Amino acid sequence: MAELWQAVSDVVWTRSFWLPGNRTWDDLKNTDNGIYHPQTGDLIVPVYLSVFVYILRIFFERCIFGPIGHSFGLKAVVKKASQNPVLENAFKQTKSPSNDIIQHPRGKISHRLITSLAKQTEMSVRQVERWFRIRRNQDRTPVFKKFCESSWRMLFYFLIFWYGVYLHLDKTWFYDTLQAWVGWPHHNVTSDVYWYYMIEGAFYISLLFSLCTDNKRKDFTEMVIHHVATLLLMGMSWINNFVRIGTLVLLVHDAVDSWMEAAKVAKYLGYDKVCERLFFVFMVVWVLTRMILFPLRIIRSTMFEALIGLQDPTVGWCTMWSIYNFLLIILQILHIIWFYYICLIAKDAFRGQVQKDSRSSLESASETEGEIQESKEHSLDPGKTANWSANGIVNVKTKKVS
Repeated sequence: MAELWQAVSDVVWTRSFWLPGNRTWDDLKNTDNGIYHPQTGDLIVPVYLSVFVYILRIFFERCIFGPIGHSFGLKAVVKKASQNPVLENAFKQTKSPSNDIIQHPRGKISHRLITSLAKQTEMSVRQVERWFRIRRNQDRTPVFKKFCESSWRMLFYFLIFWYGVYLHLDKTWFYDTLQAWVGWPHHNVTSDVYWYYMIEGAFYISLLFSLCTDNKRKDFTEMVIHHVATLLLMGMSWINNFVRIGTLVLLVHDAVDSWMEAAKVAKYLGYDKVCERLFFVFMVVWVLTRMILFPLRIIRSTMFEALIGLQDPTVGWCTMWSIYNFLLIILQILHIIWFYYICLIAKDAFRGQVQKDSRSSLESASETEGEIQESKEHSLDPGKTANWSANGIVNVKTKKVS
């Protein structure tokens, strides 16, 4: 068993994969020269710290954001539909019977299924429509819960971003990305950078914990993959002491998220105009950070400036440096795709028509808004619903009631 474990360890920690040039693992060992090199054992710290972050989140949601949500009239529970076996069975077949519309030759409109259900249950058509609306909302996560979740993420992203800006003010690689590679691997990891990495890692681990209890999203699998990939990138850059460029990657991505969560919070509270303005700021920050700074400074640095500091990092295709660049390029491709959909959303945002997200990113905070949506469907108004999610993944779907 010991020999097998050693063989696996030798494969995992192959020097030719992790270390470019003629470097060895001895170069990353800590000595008494005052320079702290990242150690693999440090990666256990964010695991322990994530428990504290999760507890802190629970405290903020229950003791701070919860009372704030209640003060704005948000309810922690949703109204439940009355028990009705006939309607419940119909609900399993279709959640929107109002879409079952018949256009008569003389222009008269009737809802075949709703009319039939009204006769079976001795209810009015209006009562059946209301039952289905309540039943649909019953399966959704209360806006109160989504408000608390987004408020916590908004607070964290806001604080961690400005902490990142503050700690970078005296860092040379913040102004000149070439300094992220010069002198590698003997880059001293100061205490502020150390805790910046640990806290970010703990937050993403805590998000993995909470995915099962948070508002269930349609992109649940994608969110898991996103968080796992982020943690892997952070772990790889930590082990190889690519920490300097890693902090810049974190800083660029954190700049956007707080604005997105703030727009969602405003929407949940019913401040549509504020939501639209925050969305506009979010879009501008997205362009500046993920469409300009990320490719032109960070990816350019990892692909070209790294050649100077790492001393021939391209020994073989399967190296940590090549995989790191590949993943960064994939991220940029996703940024471009998401930006296309953000532009589509902006058309509605500028008109004040940012509507509900199918996976609860920007949803209405009241049942009244649901009634408005129902009335639009009843009047056969075609609409375009644009949806954008917490991790920046955007979906757009055109919906037409006919």
